[in-house]
Amino acid sequence: MTYNPHHFQGGIMDLITIDFETYYDKDFSLSKLTTEEYIRDKRFEVIGVAIKVNNNPTEWASGDHDEIRNYLQQFDWANSMLVAHNNMFDGAILNWLFDVYPRAYTCTVCIARALHGVQASASLKAVAERYGIGAKGTEVQQAIGKRRKDFRPDELDAYGDYCVNDVELTYKLFCIMGKQFPKKELKLIDTTLRMFIEPTLRVRSALLDSHLMKIRSHKEQLINASGLTKDTLMSNDKFAQALRDIGVEPPTKTSPTTGKETYAFAKTDKGFKDLFTHENPKVRAMVEARLGNKSTLEETRTQRFLDIAKRGALPVPIKYYTAHTGRWGGDDKINMQNLPSRGNKSLKDSIYAPEGHMLIDCDSSQIEARVLAWLSGQDDLVQAFNRGEDVYKKMASSIYGVDVNDVTKEQRFVGKTAILGAGYGMGAVRFKDQLKAQAGVDVDIDEARRIINVYRNTNWKIAHFWRACQDLLSRMYNKQNVCIGTNGLICNEGEAIKLPSGLLMRYDNLNFYFENEKGRQFVYDTRQGRTRIYGGKVTENICQAVARCIIGEQMLLIAKKYRVVMTVHDSIVCSVRKEEVDEAREYIETCMRVVPDWCQGMPLDCESGVGLSYGGCE
Repeated sequence: MTYNPHHFQGGIMDLITIDFETYYDKDFSLSKLTTEEYIRDKRFEVIGVAIKVNNNPTEWASGDHDEIRNYLQQFDWANSMLVAHNNMFDGAILNWLFDVYPRAYTCTVCIARALHGVQASASLKAVAERYGIGAKGTEVQQAIGKRRKDFRPDELDAYGDYCVNDVELTYKLFCIMGKQFPKKELKLIDTTLRMFIEPTLRVRSALLDSHLMKIRSHKEQLINASGLTKDTLMSNDKFAQALRDIGVEPPTKTSPTTGKETYAFAKTDKGFKDLFTHENPKVRAMVEARLGNKSTLEETRTQRFLDIAKRGALPVPIKYYTAHTGRWGGDDKINMQNLPSRGNKSLKDSIYAPEGHMLIDCDSSQIEARVLAWLSGQDDLVQAFNRGEDVYKKMASSIYGVDVNDVTKEQRFVGKTAILGAGYGMGAVRFKDQLKAQAGVDVDIDEARRIINVYRNTNWKIAHFWRACQDLLSRMYNKQNVCIGTNGLICNEGEAIKLPSGLLMRYDNLNFYFENEKGRQFVYDTRQGRTRIYGGKVTENICQAVARCIIGEQMLLIAKKYRVVMTVHDSIVCSVRKEEVDEAREYIETCMRVVPDWCQGMPLDCESGVGLSYGGCE
């Protein structure tokens, strides 16, 4: 089994497979710390490294920092692709500690997730067993708490053999999986890994210090207003008793885990949400205080950003192929995918471009709605998008029977919610709840049902596409292959849908659990257990997956000329030199409007903002 050097990003490269073994103990490990914290910590130590160049024998090297650095300098990194199992870790060590910059990066964890689905384990042990190429050793378990100087020579030799075996397994996996892996996706892995491994963004601490003080002060104010102690607010039993003490019976629910009755104190529980509007202001204050003090995400993430600022540049941990649909996700406990975009944007405002640069944030406009219109053949909606019309107002015009020019702001919001939400088969109850939650628009259930019916009648081809997706499930279950959508773009291969990227979106162990007048109701396996799947949900999966394929191709076009530092949902963020901003913005927007060959006619559009900080990109 050999690896042949091949073309990647404009040249032929060698393959260097690598694995670092590092010091860890019960309090200092990747299970306790983030990758960034662990590598940048003063306790960090490289025990040794194993390296394999192409199919040559793997070498093991152990020594102090300077000896490892000197050893690494002998390799032709400028003309090599680096592969590791979890290259976010090994690549970061090379870059941050040893100033080594390979020409390209790839990762067998990333490849395994994309090939086998995010529900399957991507650990080296699991993937090696899947392909039957050998077993991962266990020597690392005996290395806990041991510095390099603590190893006897025979122990260090055994640890080296363990590391060499990991490299051999990784190399074999890349040779096997790389043959069937789309080249564009390899480039996307490289682009994604660079966001973390080669950080350029900076974090400004002053803004975050002030923000953290405000968060903590607000929590104290909530506690004082409630008249309760923090201990009472944080305890289910004590909080329930505090409610009883003022004559309010605590809401309850049946636990989906245990099947027993428990307190309904989650922020999504209806009984708990009802307490927010309780007639007694004391109850409202208690509920607000509990929720405010239970919610620690913003506080802990702000502290993480402050800590990162003390250690250096901001590595952006974007996880390749995290979702079932192939979308990117957050990682390393700072989840850049859900930073607040409205209200207090302190976290986004604290992220700055490097000196002499600016950030360009370009967002693909309504991409899922556009994909759905094109895929389903809803040509009138496609044409409206292409003409740059306000499709939200057009929908509202149909809903309320008024001229487009007379649509009010609230009516437009209803039209927007229908276009962006009802396209996946949303029912009247959920539509009503979404209007209320997102903008305080209150409609009764009959009105919600009427609006949904207007949407479905107006966009009847989209409704037909839901049924086609439901039929696709039946075909998949019956081991029949079929293609649906414009130009037959969406085809299945067994229990999976083949995406334009060449990868598969899997519905493992697809089965139906009952049949009624609406047909078979299907489920498939996920890590959370058996999950229901139906035509509307498949439609959503497909649209999100296709949108991700489009954005991926656009990202590669942009990366040919400018540094991509982040991707968040449907947007791409780049760092460009100040003197190039106007030219770069035009180029990036052009790339974000490029329609891939496989979906010609899709009405893509985008909008961008520019700023010194991420939050300032307007």
